[in-house]
Amino acid sequence: MVYVRRGVVKRIFPDMSSPQFIVEGGRRLSGTIRPTGNKNAALPIVCAALLTDEPVTLENVPRIRDIESLLQLVRQTGAAAEWTGANTLVITARSVRGDGLDPELCKRIRASILLAAPLLARAGMVTLAPPGGDVIGRRRLDTHFLALEAMGAEHVFADRITFRTKGLVGADIFLDEPSVTGTENAIMAAVAARGATVLHNAASEPHVQDLCRLLVAMGATITGIGSNVLSIQGGARLKGCTHRIGPDHIEVGSFIGLAAVTRSALRIADAGVEHLRSVRLGFQRLGVETVIDGADLLVPAEQEMRIRSDLGGAVPKLEDQPWPAFPADVMSIAIVTATQCDGIILMHEKMFESRMFFVDKLVGMGARIVLCDPHRALVSGPTELRGATVESPDIRAGMAMLIAALCAKGTSTINNIGQIDRGYERIDERLNALGAAITRVG
Repeated sequence: MVYVRRGVVKRIFPDMSSPQFIVEGGRRLSGTIRPTGNKNAALPIVCAALLTDEPVTLENVPRIRDIESLLQLVRQTGAAAEWTGANTLVITARSVRGDGLDPELCKRIRASILLAAPLLARAGMVTLAPPGGDVIGRRRLDTHFLALEAMGAEHVFADRITFRTKGLVGADIFLDEPSVTGTENAIMAAVAARGATVLHNAASEPHVQDLCRLLVAMGATITGIGSNVLSIQGGARLKGCTHRIGPDHIEVGSFIGLAAVTRSALRIADAGVEHLRSVRLGFQRLGVETVIDGADLLVPAEQEMRIRSDLGGAVPKLEDQPWPAFPADVMSIAIVTATQCDGIILMHEKMFESRMFFVDKLVGMGARIVLCDPHRALVSGPTELRGATVESPDIRAGMAMLIAALCAKGTSTINNIGQIDRGYERIDERLNALGAAITRVG
C-alpha cells in the first residue's frame, strides 16, 4: 500500500493478518469532537429491547464491532434488528427463542451474557457459550447466576451455560459484588418477574442508569435509579418506545487525555457533564484542568500538567473504584497522560489483574514506568515518547496506545486495531478531522 502526506510518498508493508494504524505523532489538534453513544449502555439496552414484542427505536447507538456482534446474536433469537439511520436502530422481537445462538459469537463479546435475562423472560430458557471480551483478567459470572437463581432460574454450567425457568419471581437480593453486567441482568429479570424486587449493592454507573431509563420508558417501575439500592415492581407488560442513548463518559475521558498529551485545545460537545465529576477530578490530580461550558467540556491548550502531591509532599495515588469514583475504563488513558505530566504518581488498577500489562509497550516508547505488581504502576514524568510498533491488547489499552502514538515523536504502527474498533466508532476519521495523521492499513 502507498499513501501520500504533504507531498511525501511512503510505502507501507502491512501485516495482512490484522488491520493497523500508521500514526504520525507530535501534531497539535484543534476543534470540536462529539462523543458517541455510551457503548456500555447500548449493549444492555439492545438486549432489553427483546423484553417486548413491540418495536423499540434506539437513537445515538455507536456503530462499533461489539454492537454489530451483539446484533448478529439478537437476529439469531428470531428478532429483527435494522439500522434506519447512521446511528438509529430499530429492534422488533415479536417472538424469540433461547437456543441456537452461535457459540463463537458469544465468545467474541462480554455482552452476550446480557441475553440471559430477556430470553429467560420471553422464552423460558437460553443456552450461551461463556462470554468473551477483553483479556484483562478474570471476570467472574457468579453475580449473574446468584441473582437469576434468586428470581427462580436454574442453570447448568458445562462447556455452555443453560438457564431455565418456569417463571421469574421477585426477590430481595444482595448482589455479592456491584458487577455492572450482573446488575443489568438482574434489572432486566426483575422487570419481567412477578412481584417486587429489591437489589442491594447494585452498580450505579451511567450506563446502568441509562438502561433503567429505557425500561421505565417501556413501562417498568424502577425507583432508586443512580443509587446502589434499586426497587423494581415487575410483571407489567412492556411496550415499545424511542430512547436516545447518552454520551459515553469513557470516550470523553479518552479525549481529555488526548488533548492533554498533545498540548491541544479541544471542545468536547454534549459531553454529559453531569457524569464527569470523578473523571475530571482524576485528571485534575494529574494537573489537567477542564472547563464546563453549558453541555460541552473544554480542555485548554498548553497546560502546566504538574502532578499534585498529597499533603506533606507524599507521592499521590490515582485509583479506580466502583461508580461514582474514578472509572476503571479510564485508567489506561490516565497512565499515558501521566507520562507527560511533571511529577510522580502511583496508578492503582484494582479491578482487573491483567489490565496493567500494556505499560511495557509504553516503556518501550520511552516512558518511565515501574510495574510494581499486576495492579499498580509508578509513573514518573514528563518523558518524550518515541514512535514504535505496538499492539492493541484490549479496547481501552488500544485507545491509550493510540493516544501515546499521537503525542510521540516520529511514526508509530499500532497492530490489532480491531480491538479499538470494538469500542470506538471511526476513531481514525474523527481524530483526523481534528488534525491528527492516522492511516488505516488492511
